[in-house]
Amino acid sequence: MAKGLDPEFLQQLKSKIDLVELIGNYVPLERKGGNWWGRCPFHHEKTPSFAVNAEDQFYHCFGCGVSGDAISFVREIESVDFIDAVKILAERAKMPLPEMNFDTEKTAEQKRKRDSVLKILRAAAHFYLDNLNSGHADAHVQYILDRKIASPVVRKFGLGASLDYKSLPQFLLDKGFRREDILESGAVAESEKSGRLIDAQAGRLIFPIINAFGDVVAFGGRVLEKTDFAKYKNTRETIVFNKSKTLYNINRIKKLKQDSGLKDIIIVEGYMDTISLFQAGFTNVAASMGTALTKDQARLVKRYADKAYISYDGDFAGQKGAIRGLEILRDEQVAVRVVPLPEGFDPDDVIKRQGSEGYRACLDNAMPLIDFKLETVRRKYDLSKPEERRNYIPEALKVIGEAESESVKEELLKRVRSETGVTYESLKRDLENVPAAPRMQEEPEPVPREDGADRQAKACRFILASVLFGAKYAKNFDISGVRFDNPVHNTIAEYIKERQKNGETVRPSALFEIFDENTPELSEILDLSLGESLEGERAVRYFDDCVRTLERARVEQELERLSALCDAETDLAKKKEVTRRILELTIRLKNF
Repeated sequence: MAKGLDPEFLQQLKSKIDLVELIGNYVPLERKGGNWWGRCPFHHEKTPSFAVNAEDQFYHCFGCGVSGDAISFVREIESVDFIDAVKILAERAKMPLPEMNFDTEKTAEQKRKRDSVLKILRAAAHFYLDNLNSGHADAHVQYILDRKIASPVVRKFGLGASLDYKSLPQFLLDKGFRREDILESGAVAESEKSGRLIDAQAGRLIFPIINAFGDVVAFGGRVLEKTDFAKYKNTRETIVFNKSKTLYNINRIKKLKQDSGLKDIIIVEGYMDTISLFQAGFTNVAASMGTALTKDQARLVKRYADKAYISYDGDFAGQKGAIRGLEILRDEQVAVRVVPLPEGFDPDDVIKRQGSEGYRACLDNAMPLIDFKLETVRRKYDLSKPEERRNYIPEALKVIGEAESESVKEELLKRVRSETGVTYESLKRDLENVPAAPRMQEEPEPVPREDGADRQAKACRFILASVLFGAKYAKNFDISGVRFDNPVHNTIAEYIKERQKNGETVRPSALFEIFDENTPELSEILDLSLGESLEGERAVRYFDDCVRTLERARVEQELERLSALCDAETDLAKKKEVTRRILELTIRLKNF
């Protein structure tokens, strides 16, 4: 629902946004009939069930039920709040934002705090940058020189220096920021011993983390000398930063796509790998910041490219991380390959020792998931030794058993034959005896039983959908004569009555200003809005049936009420009147 903004402005904003064009920037859409279809960006699916209604300006997925308008789409796809989604669309439509009157003090305070945190982080980034150029950051500068990072690249990534524990907190306080907001930013922590504010990245080389909208949302820091602490440290999770939902350098990935298009993304683990590859000319690089790739990060990748390369460290731990990341990306319909690196090397090592051409050769040798899994297993064994060959074979066969086609299995079996000297026939027989990976048994869905309540709910949905979406047979239908018990149905009916009363057009997209876009009953009604369910003679007959179903239900409810009233009534005259009314309704019921 709209918070703090004039509904008239929101309607004008949405009318200026071409929803098909907007969504088409994220999801390939194909026109079929009067609507546009594509694969849902909010859940994994192979067959397109995500529809965009260009005329009424809303989207709806028949698979997961998600639906909404332009604002809700931007809010979900970009992981921003309502106000930021409006800002993005207003900028797109070249409309100035009006003054915002927030509904509640809590909403206003949340916005103030978020804006303040972003200002604090931006100020901190400039502070760190000034430190690096102050002449007092010799160790930081020396580290940059040792890693051979060129000055223009240092400036592009906004690298900075933290010199001590106390100067950043004092700088921010002197700027007039509130103590509680400074702590909320995550750039500063509170000392457990003294309670004083301290720089959370004290003494480290600073890597600003910038989101897709160009906002500094966090910092990564690297120690400059040997220590018991972790080499890299990220800002804790805050109101503007969730490490699992962003990627380092995603701001440049977004700009690259806007400026020249983007075919693929190289995904690495950390800051230095990103900067090293960027400097070597591989500008389409982003980092998961040392964590296993998450589903949210995979969706972020999918937003900008349909193809990705996982390029983690060449050690065994890095390889396992690559496999996990590759499977997650695959599930999000990203065509993905793993970049094999020399044992013990990370991408930065390859660039330093073999140059751009050396890393390009690694990219050219990138392989699909199952090939990479098999290669990972092979690296564990010395195949020149009989015992190790015997141990390798069952593990290799287990991997090959995961292949989706017989042709791939045959190809991989031939590879193992060449590596081990065991005949193809023997390997194939052994593969047939490999136990299938256990699969979770899906319990059969219970067959829905359509009772009276089900029939009434379906009738309500169909009537509302017919009126909402302008079916010809429902054009002059008086919806005020229908009783809707469900709160969602009733609210929709009230909206329709109000528009009809004032001679205004019924806008289905206005429902997203009333309800949360994930309201289940709203989703059920939208399921009827696309396709042919509201068209043709069959729809006309079903509409009449629905009206009779609800009228019959109303009569039955009234009969039940009157029967109870008759049983309790002691006044004979009144009892006679109630009985007469029961008889009338009983006759009417028989005529349905």
